[in-house]
Amino acid sequence: MSLYQQLLQRAAEQKPIRIGLIGAGKFGSMYLAQIPKTPGVQLVAVADLMPAVAKQNLCTVGWDAAQLEASSIDLALRDRTCYVTDDWQAIVQHPAVDVVVECTGNPIAAVEHCLRAFSEGKHVVNVTVEADAFCGPLLAKKARDANVIYSLAFGDQPALICDLVDWARTCGFPVVAAGRGHQWLPHYADSTPETVWNYYGLTPEQAKRGGLNPKMFNSFLDGSKPAIESTAVANATGLAVPSNGLLYPPASIEDIPVVTRPISEGGHLEQKGMVEVISSLEKDGRRVPYDIRMGVWVTVEAETDYIKNCFEEYKAHTDPSGRYFTLYKRWHLIGLEVGLSVASVALRKEATGVPYCWNADVIATAKRDLNPGDVLDGEGGYTVWGKLLPANKSSAMGGLPLGLAHQIKVIRPVKKGQSLCWDDVLIDKKTDAYKIRMEMERLFKEAIRA
Repeated sequence: MSLYQQLLQRAAEQKPIRIGLIGAGKFGSMYLAQIPKTPGVQLVAVADLMPAVAKQNLCTVGWDAAQLEASSIDLALRDRTCYVTDDWQAIVQHPAVDVVVECTGNPIAAVEHCLRAFSEGKHVVNVTVEADAFCGPLLAKKARDANVIYSLAFGDQPALICDLVDWARTCGFPVVAAGRGHQWLPHYADSTPETVWNYYGLTPEQAKRGGLNPKMFNSFLDGSKPAIESTAVANATGLAVPSNGLLYPPASIEDIPVVTRPISEGGHLEQKGMVEVISSLEKDGRRVPYDIRMGVWVTVEAETDYIKNCFEEYKAHTDPSGRYFTLYKRWHLIGLEVGLSVASVALRKEATGVPYCWNADVIATAKRDLNPGDVLDGEGGYTVWGKLLPANKSSAMGGLPLGLAHQIKVIRPVKKGQSLCWDDVLIDKKTDAYKIRMEMERLFKEAIRA
């Protein structure tokens, strides 16, 4: 039975999936826009640091203000309305909530939210992939231990890439490479919230109209988000990562099966079975025709002449050898697609992407010379960007995870372009986020050395 048919059945039986959302920013608002159009689900509560803004966002995406006046989750359940609050704990503690959608974008807070939700028996769809990047494998283990589901969010590129990888492997294809697109030039790594809109191709007016956060969007541009998302994919699929960061080879969709071959066969990969990001800009800044900037892709290999011939007979576009084929989605719809994760987790008890190994890590890397007393401001800010590294390499160097590089002081000089280590900063060791990272490193240490 399809997810949609199961949702219709839930609606007919008046047993909707009950959802609590934490964080009602841009991504969360996109999901909120789709909930009234989806049968068999009920949003019972939204938690946000600014409830008035959350209510405004709900109205902006089509909710009636009268639906948002419940003064408790119990009343929201009774009247089929929604409780808007600044108390996230009220959501994760309430027995009627089936699925918590963590959508704050704050990795340190997200870890606390996820752990508490697990302890209360809630499934979690984690939109805050920044948290998954530095401790996702252990979050997934703790969810399993609590007999609940932890999942990446469909609509975001990591879950879509995991879906393509799963398609390939389930069909019997070896995965040569998988990843997403991105508009990339090397100097973007230095971008700050002040320079982002010009690089990104939006006017400040368009950004303001859309309620777009310059720091968040700068994390896309400066390479932090591609590294974060590639880490999530590698840890959820077992694919390897480049030894010294993403390469961003430029390519049209037509040329993806060419550039995502191993170096030994004329491509850019160190080996088969890796994550990579394809740039929509040539190195001189010219736009690549028919690009994959907003999409995802997977490259597979025909291991026999028979399969190679099938590619040819059915006009599948391949590299010149005829052996490498790329399947792609040119677009992703962000929060508009999260409902698929919610339905899959609640109805099938199946994640739409979940980390099971520690193959990859994202390390905070200096955007400028940093001096003792400087305060790091995390992904997309003025001080650091995220570099993708193999987990064994980041562990050996004692690398500082980008997700923990928030509001912490630098205590040693760090040169521009240098990746930071734990010893370079003064970090709060009392947070759940720090503790779970340390626990994950201890748990996976032997595995990543292998």
